[in-house]
Amino acid sequence: MTAVDIYGPRERILQLGEPRLSDAECLALLLRTGVSGEAAEQMGQRLLRRFGGLPGLALASVRQVAKEPKVGAVRAAAIGAAFGLARRLAESALRPGAVVRHSADVARIVRDSVRGSRRESFFAVLLDTRHRVQGLHVVSTGGLDGAPVHPREVFGPALRDGAAAIVVAHNHPSGDATPSPEDRGVTGRLREVGELVGIELLDHLVVGAERYFSFAEERFLALA
Repeated sequence: MTAVDIYGPRERILQLGEPRLSDAECLALLLRTGVSGEAAEQMGQRLLRRFGGLPGLALASVRQVAKEPKVGAVRAAAIGAAFGLARRLAESALRPGAVVRHSADVARIVRDSVRGSRRESFFAVLLDTRHRVQGLHVVSTGGLDGAPVHPREVFGPALRDGAAAIVVAHNHPSGDATPSPEDRGVTGRLREVGELVGIELLDHLVVGAERYFSFAEERFLALA
């Protein structure tokens, strides 16, 4: 056993950096102290098992976590705040004024927003002439099989805010990013409406658990 091996999470993050810590060790730093018969790292392991790993824990409410044995409101609040900061950091890429340089930027935000969700949600990112973000809208949220989408709901906010272009995206709760025939049909309709109202549809993304599908990259939209 080396000297580093006997260090706790606090010493390990100072010596080795956060990437070398396990999920349970990172949680232990948020929990700060354990309780009688259970160290902070063990409590972190228990919470990960209880909620199905980090994605499940991130989706849990502070009240849900606080109800777990020996956790309490203070520890649960620290965990909730940490996940909240992580979400805010991810969302900062699509805050008003940010420039969308690649569809992957949008796909990453959508994936982080719906991670662990069993519902399909449809998003629209409104852009100006320089592809700077004007707003991010959740157009609709459905169930396992889809989210209803009407061009009016997609382009209504874009027309109201004077957007020059949009990127739309939705998740597949199954985790498979392969587009369905319905996805292709929706993309075609949105492209046609965009041409009619003078708002360019730059891309439609289907976001899965590990990858995404881009209609623009497939040249279905004839956009580069």
